[in-house]
Amino acid sequence: MFKSFGRKVSDKLEFGIFTLPVMICIAVAFYIPFAMTIQYSMMKWNGISKNPKFIGLDNFKQIFTGDANFTNAAWFTIKYAVLYIVLINVLAILLAVILDMKLKSSTWLRTSFFIPYILSLVIVGFIWKFIFMQGFESLGASTGWAIFKLSWLGEPGLAFISILGVSIWQSIGFYLVIYIAGLQSVPEDLKEAATVDGAGPLRRFFSITLPLLAPSITISVFMALTNSIKVFDVILSLTGGGPGGTTYSVAYDIYRDTFQNNMYGYGTAKALILFVAVLIVTIVQLTLFKRREIEA
Repeated sequence: MFKSFGRKVSDKLEFGIFTLPVMICIAVAFYIPFAMTIQYSMMKWNGISKNPKFIGLDNFKQIFTGDANFTNAAWFTIKYAVLYIVLINVLAILLAVILDMKLKSSTWLRTSFFIPYILSLVIVGFIWKFIFMQGFESLGASTGWAIFKLSWLGEPGLAFISILGVSIWQSIGFYLVIYIAGLQSVPEDLKEAATVDGAGPLRRFFSITLPLLAPSITISVFMALTNSIKVFDVILSLTGGGPGGTTYSVAYDIYRDTFQNNMYGYGTAKALILFVAVLIVTIVQLTLFKRREIEA
């Protein structure tokens, strides 16, 4: 009895010794900064002063009642997130179905779609900025097509489309890989049985393939949701928030207030709001999609 008790204590002590360094690293990297974030969100601080002024919830009141930039940035982020999630998942599924076929060039096509994902969105933004400003001008002069003569980064609507298009072009390879892996896990005998029963390609896809892709859809929508809500780097390099601040996302608005306007307390409050929003939306999305997986 005493031996078993001593062994249990020894095992728990050994477990604690091995996990303690990891817990310390997690606390230093996440929990302590998060607690400091909550603290600074309630202060008026320029990032330099040694004595930040405690103002309670005034930052949050200002954000929700008198900050038009934050409201516009939130609306921009919502529009971008909805369109990004829908378009990138639909396109990725369609491309995955095509590339899952036994085509001679499927390997090269998969590689070509995935290569842009390797590049940083900052680099991709600068590349496409050059294309929109210089490349399209040359193409417009040589072809005479009106589409190349449009101000893709100078008009609010076109700038929004440009950001959305560049983001989808850069990241679609990642979601494509997820859906191809999901398609390859669909049992072939189910497809063959449906074919024998007289089901056509569309019927097989919507009745067999798509329901069995539910885990892949959950992962892809989750990744697209979190990435779209936090969109920042492509805006920084492609439009810089222009024209006239019409392409500010919430993350870019936080960056502008914090690091350009030296409103560290105010920017931290916005960052905390973004964190809570992402957390709530993610929990709701995962709960709904997991429930549909079980039903499927």
